[in-house]
Amino acid sequence: MYVSKSDKKREPPPAPETLPAAIVDAHTHLDACGASTATEVREVVDRAEAAGVGRVVTVADDIASAQWTVEASTWDDRVFAAVALHPTRTKDFDDSDRETLEQLVRHPRVVAVGETGLDYYWDFSPPEPQQEAFRWHIDLAKRSGKPLMIHDRDAHADILRILEEEGAPSTVVFHCFSGDAEFARACVDAGYVLSFAGTATFRNANAQGLRQAAREVPAEQMLVETDAPFLAPHPFRGRPNEPYCVNYTLRDLAELRDVEVEELAVATTATAERTFGLSRADAA
Repeated sequence: MYVSKSDKKREPPPAPETLPAAIVDAHTHLDACGASTATEVREVVDRAEAAGVGRVVTVADDIASAQWTVEASTWDDRVFAAVALHPTRTKDFDDSDRETLEQLVRHPRVVAVGETGLDYYWDFSPPEPQQEAFRWHIDLAKRSGKPLMIHDRDAHADILRILEEEGAPSTVVFHCFSGDAEFARACVDAGYVLSFAGTATFRNANAQGLRQAAREVPAEQMLVETDAPFLAPHPFRGRPNEPYCVNYTLRDLAELRDVEVEELAVATTATAERTFGLSRADAA
């Protein structure tokens, strides 16, 4: 049967060989992956677990998504939540939104405030309300004692400036890290954790600085993620992404760093445990 190139691009990547040690998808969007019910969430994380991805952090995009992620985290012990208002949606951020997030962040299965930060690529929200909302989320992370999960797109300098001005929370995660090795060193020196998505596996010229960053970051400050349903890793770029695909990213990064897959799996899982307090959330 003939399969066109366009049809091929719509196919999800094949199921990979199970990893030798379980890992954590540190950032995904289960609702955007098409899961809306407990059964659908279980099916997604079952596919992930079969690939060796034992736990996932599902992340909010807007207020409705924040409410859903918290509920979804109660449906399956392998699912944890992060809540915030995405920077591209901050133009109309109001007191009602703040009150809702204040309540949601207290839930024991919410393990991060995110994703928040700055996005200067899209023009859905001007820089000023983005920066104001980012400062508010920094304060929320500090008051709640939960990690700050940062979205940073074309905004490196302002992100670091605002973190310094406000005083960074004790734990800061740069989700889908997008900087080069120099920026990574600045983040590592500040004690921040860098999470690498499928973009770190890309082979185009623009990805070389990012791949150098992924090669150098200490394993104790490194996470892996999908950002699913976006950013499927090489060689499946452009296809639908799902938490099981972080298996491919982990394998690619292990090769890049010249370490065994199991070694990097164990190291990034330890970083995820320490960063998000997953065992504490499970016990709550």
